[in-house]
Amino acid sequence: MVVAVLLGSVRTERMGARVAKWVVAQLEGRGHDAVLVDPLALKLPVLDKVWKELKKSDAPEDVALREKLQPLADLYERADGFAIVSAEYNHSVPSALSNLLDYFLEEYFYRPSAIICYSSTPFGGVRAAMQLRALLPEVGMPSIPSLQPIPSVGTALSEEGGALTQQLAEKSGKFYDEFDWYMTAFKLGLEANDPRKKAAS
Repeated sequence: MVVAVLLGSVRTERMGARVAKWVVAQLEGRGHDAVLVDPLALKLPVLDKVWKELKKSDAPEDVALREKLQPLADLYERADGFAIVSAEYNHSVPSALSNLLDYFLEEYFYRPSAIICYSSTPFGGVRAAMQLRALLPEVGMPSIPSLQPIPSVGTALSEEGGALTQQLAEKSGKFYDEFDWYMTAFKLGLEANDPRKKAAS
């Protein structure tokens, strides 16, 4: 499977980079092609025009942004699932993650998402995850039933993304098993009957 791993924080001392490394390693360990999408590297402006509007614009600034987003559009088109790595800011989702998600819409359709949330507190970012429960189905990639919260993230993962707790090292397999099942089910469904092709015809 091809999995786009969307990292949701752009802060200079973000812990999300550790989490994203761990997620990529877990997915690759299962034989998937995990591709990190980092808004800090992309440096996307605050949303003005979505992807389908940018494709029709000849304004120089839109052409430059389109060139930056084209690899993402290509990745999303071939993705079988989306792993969403989110911090929790003020009981909600980081603005960088929301901005990253909002550039696209149809490109997400009919693929599942998995929420990996984290915080420095014992709650593990679950309040942000509840916001994502509403957001992700709305853009076309419903989240799987399970969550993967990471509490006290600074001591749960090393800088290289290595698990430092038994919970992460030994008990996260069921979460990824569930994500695998949903990606397989959605993929088989699309192979049998792909509504995206009907909409394009």
